[in-house]
Amino acid sequence: MELKKLQKLGGVCAIGEALIYISAFIVYGGVLVYPDKDASIIAQWSFLSDNYVLLSVLNLVAYVLFGILLAVLVLAVHQRQKMVAPVLSQLTFVFGILWAGLVIASGMITNIGLNAVVELGATAPEKAMQTWTSVSVVSEGLGGGNELVGGLWVLFLSMLALKHRLFSKPLNLLGIVVGIAGIATVYPLDVFTEIFGISQIVWFLWMGIFMIRRP
Repeated sequence: MELKKLQKLGGVCAIGEALIYISAFIVYGGVLVYPDKDASIIAQWSFLSDNYVLLSVLNLVAYVLFGILLAVLVLAVHQRQKMVAPVLSQLTFVFGILWAGLVIASGMITNIGLNAVVELGATAPEKAMQTWTSVSVVSEGLGGGNELVGGLWVLFLSMLALKHRLFSKPLNLLGIVVGIAGIATVYPLDVFTEIFGISQIVWFLWMGIFMIRRP
């Protein structure tokens, strides 16, 4: 694949990532109404069962498809950076691919766990919800609730790009902010995750437009 075509494809993937973020925010925040924490076991299982198809598709898009698009973007950015920083760009590439793998794994584990929980809940709802708690912990640890790896990728990418003027300076500075917010998610406070997600929507859109216009 020609370098220019790869850069444009990476830009399209970046915009796609932003759109996935926006869609996930809308569905999770406005469409799905989660049961209260004090809701009964039956109510919690019924929510998963009633929304099984929607949750499965959402996990497939928000995690698996997101990770696939991310892998293409990581490769495109790496091709751009290795020309000016052949060693440091490899470190950035490693964190990017690792993040893509973790995100895909998180989505696949969640969907497999969701299917098992829905089937188990028909006869043993309490055991099913205990299983769902375990699945959620593993999924969140891999890529849902901790954005350390993603934050490191964006931070290293942006610092390297700022030094060698590979992207516009405001875009690189925004990337540094996004990266720091992602690293801060190691502290269990929702505000850091929200800042990372919202700021990364802008960063993905900006990055995508830049790469398409200046391949």
